[in-house]
Amino acid sequence: MAKVAFVLADDFEDSEFKVPYDRIREAGHDVTVVGMTAGASVKGKKGTETFTIDAAPQDVDAGEFQALVVPGGYSPDKLRTDEGIVSLVRKIAGEDRPIAAICHAGSLLIEADLVDGRRVTSWPSIRTDLENAGAEWEDREVVVDGNIITSRKPDDLDAFTAAILKRL
Repeated sequence: MAKVAFVLADDFEDSEFKVPYDRIREAGHDVTVVGMTAGASVKGKKGTETFTIDAAPQDVDAGEFQALVVPGGYSPDKLRTDEGIVSLVRKIAGEDRPIAAICHAGSLLIEADLVDGRRVTSWPSIRTDLENAGAEWEDREVVVDGNIITSRKPDDLDAFTAAILKRL
């Protein structure tokens, strides 16, 4: 089975973490949650989910992961300021492994220089940011362009997770 990284910080969208995390694990894959500080406790923006970070970027090797998932909420905006996280995202993407981002997670993809010339979707408020970074934005529940998988919102989680599992 595959080894999948999630990147997470405080104020993540609770369901956008929990649903893919649970379904990927239920499918038999190994999941490591990477954050800015190993052992730190992060809380979802709705307060229904709390998670203890498994590892920091310097504790893992990007080559060990077959995919990366970036939940939305305010977490990606915090993660995009951490060079270790951004570097991890770039390295996994550089291996042509799936990078899945939902809602506001496209902001981290922008920081990692992964959207220029790519078709993506997101929460509407970052559409202009994605287009300014060279992406072609589409209003669909899931958009797959090469190794980049994107979705708009919690209502799209079934399609988003199915697209991830299909790639694994």
